[in-house]
Amino acid sequence: MKLLFDLFPVILFFIAFKAFDIYIATTVAITATVAQIVWTKWRHGKIDVMLWVSFAIIAVFGGATLLLHDETFIKWKPTVLYWLFSAILLVSNLLFKKNLMRSLLQEKIALPLHAWHRLNLSWSLFFAALGFVNLYVAFNYSTDAWVNFKLFGFTGLMVLFILLQSMWLAKYVDDKKENN
Repeated sequence: MKLLFDLFPVILFFIAFKAFDIYIATTVAITATVAQIVWTKWRHGKIDVMLWVSFAIIAVFGGATLLLHDETFIKWKPTVLYWLFSAILLVSNLLFKKNLMRSLLQEKIALPLHAWHRLNLSWSLFFAALGFVNLYVAFNYSTDAWVNFKLFGFTGLMVLFILLQSMWLAKYVDDKKENN
């Protein structure tokens, strides 16, 4: 359900693009992100920092797309977001000695320290790679192909990566059970 909620603006962007054009789709994505913020505030009382970051990036890049009537900006948005996620994971670990993946997941799974570091690094590298993939698709294929890839390609890559991570993490869960 969380994945569907997170994909809400992307799904509406896709539908609006197919029905209208990139500019209406961009307006819909901005509006959908605002709706996510309002819903989250109403439902949970607080808004996750990453939702604010997503909103800031869609507002800036979507706003530039609409203001300048240039789709280049909205095409850069996923790359900037993915690279920001990558940098946050890497910098927080290297400079501040804070492993964000561990902070997010330690209550759900117990891992040895070296596994937390690998998990954090793998997600950082994955987000960096997604940023490059977005640029490649956005500027080597049609806008229609990019919009399709934005919904289906990125979602598929994310699901595949999560499955691979789960398989890798399973050995630590199994090791923990054997040691008890």
